Amino acid sequence: MTDNFDKIIPLLSFKEGYFYFVQILQRKKDHKGDGKVNGTNNNSRLIKAYYIDSQDKLEFVKPEIIELCKLFNARAGINLNRRSYEKMAFQQLKKITDQILNKEFAKAHRAYNAVCGSYSHDTDKSWIIDIDGSDEHQQSNDMIAFINKSCFPEGAKYLATIPSRSGYHIITRPFDMHKFKTVYPSIDVHKNNPTNLYIP
Repeated sequence: MTDNFDKIIPLLSFKEGYFYFVQILQRKKDHKGDGKVNGTNNNSRLIKAYYIDSQDKLEFVKPEIIELCKLFNARAGINLNRRSYEKMAFQQLKKITDQILNKEFAKAHRAYNAVCGSYSHDTDKSWIIDIDGSDEHQQSNDMIAFINKSCFPEGAKYLATIPSRSGYHIITRPFDMHKFKTVYPSIDVHKNNPTNLYIP
């Protein structure tokens, strides 16, 4: 079990008209056997989505998130880049219009969650460095030092380390990817992905 609520709450900065997107996903790779997710052949199935615009709201839904994750053997993820209610509404309108023009009527009901998963207009961005394996702490310490000292912009960019089932996520502010990749070419950096909130 991985409970990261207490590690993630200090990273959140709430702002009028913005929210953090939380999803509970049942993932194919967490379900062995026939490789299906509740009778489908998809890689993941959305159990429920939340639009978190205050710490009180996150704490209110925390028990429900935990119970749903346990019930469905699913995991909860939170994207640390805020979404704008206004801009998501316009993106939803555009997506539904495109779906109607393409006669994809059966997909229209999923449009809002789809755009929330794809678009971030936050100027205060966070990135995720995905590290597999729990024995890579020295490498991660060296990596954090390199990002802080050698990658533009100047100054500290490290925010937190968030555990996952098979490793951890290093949360940072944006940095010079070109210079980073010259030293760490095989490390994945995600610019708009969720990090782990809860894994049963």
